Amino acid sequence: MWCPEGLDEVEAELLGPPEELKDRDVLEIGAGAAQCSRWLVAQGARPVALDLSHRQLQHALRIGGPFPLVCADAAALPFADGSFDLACSAYGALPFVADPRLVLREVRRVLRPGGRFVFSVTHPIRWAFPDEPGPEGLSVSASYFDRTPYVEQDDEGLAVYVEHHRTLGDRVRDVVTSGFRLVDLIEPEWPDWNTSEWGGWSPLRGHLIPGTAIFVCERD
Repeated sequence: MWCPEGLDEVEAELLGPPEELKDRDVLEIGAGAAQCSRWLVAQGARPVALDLSHRQLQHALRIGGPFPLVCADAAALPFADGSFDLACSAYGALPFVADPRLVLREVRRVLRPGGRFVFSVTHPIRWAFPDEPGPEGLSVSASYFDRTPYVEQDDEGLAVYVEHHRTLGDRVRDVVTSGFRLVDLIEPEWPDWNTSEWGGWSPLRGHLIPGTAIFVCERD
């Protein structure tokens, strides 16, 4: 699943037809509990699940799965050049680094020629609206062009969560200047069957403004 809208890889085939994933080496970046890697294993692929958070990987270990778990920085991947056929990231890693080009260049390095990287992030337009699911989340409250990061701090003033804003143009330039070819940019529409509401996600907002941007990139 690529996003809260419910876009399923089985239907979208952004990594390619499921039958062609067999025996492919795939890197999941910002894997969290490695849900994507479990799906990939079921298709016959050979995934590696990578995350910076040891705690997230502990969740992945408890759930289980016949694939490696790697605790590492996505901006300094501990793999040799050309180690993977594909890479994917569903809301992982890229929003949480100040310079996403560092991650993109590393992903390109570890992909084989012709390799594909697909990643999803919160749609940049969402930064201009309050993170509310109801009508109060439909009025612009900030500048879309304000790239000030969102930061949460603990009681001692230490940053415990940081998310960086990039405009859509920023994201496209990041992809291209990092040596990828942008194959597609998907903005999933909110489907009628999805009645879920949590955080800033809801059918009300989803039917009016995009919530997710998915970038399909290839290394030539």
